[in-house]
Amino acid sequence: MTMNKLSFLQFLKFLLSFSLVLCFLQYFLVEEFLQQEVYYSTFMVYGFLFTVTLGIYAVLLFIHKNFKDKTGFAFMGLSLFKMFLSVLFLLPVILAKEDQGNLLLDIFAFFIPYFLYLLFETVFAVRLLQDK
Repeated sequence: MTMNKLSFLQFLKFLLSFSLVLCFLQYFLVEEFLQQEVYYSTFMVYGFLFTVTLGIYAVLLFIHKNFKDKTGFAFMGLSLFKMFLSVLFLLPVILAKEDQGNLLLDIFAFFIPYFLYLLFETVFAVRLLQDK
C-alpha cells in the first residue's frame, strides 16, 4: 500500500494519536496551568472534533472509491458541513448570557483545535487526491 492512500484503520491510528496529544496538551494548559473554567470540557471539544473528522474521512474514502473525480468537491462540501456543525455545537456557548468573561477563552479553546483538525484533514484529503 502506498503512503498516498491510507486505509481507514491507518487513518484512525493517526487521528487517535493526533487527538490524544493535542487533547492532553490543551487540558493541561487550560485547566491545570490557566485554571480557567470553560463551557465545554476539553474532552468534549476533542470528542466532537474527533468524531466529525473520522466521519468526514470515512465519507471521503467512500466517495474516492466510487467517484474518484468528485473527491475534492466532496471534501469542500464536507468542510462546509463541519463548519455548520461547529456553529451548532458552539451555539449554547454564544447564547449563554451569565458569563461572557470566558467567552473568548471558550472560542479559542474550540477554534484552535478546529483549525488544527482542518489542517490534519486537508493533509489526508490531499493524499487521497494525489492517488489518481
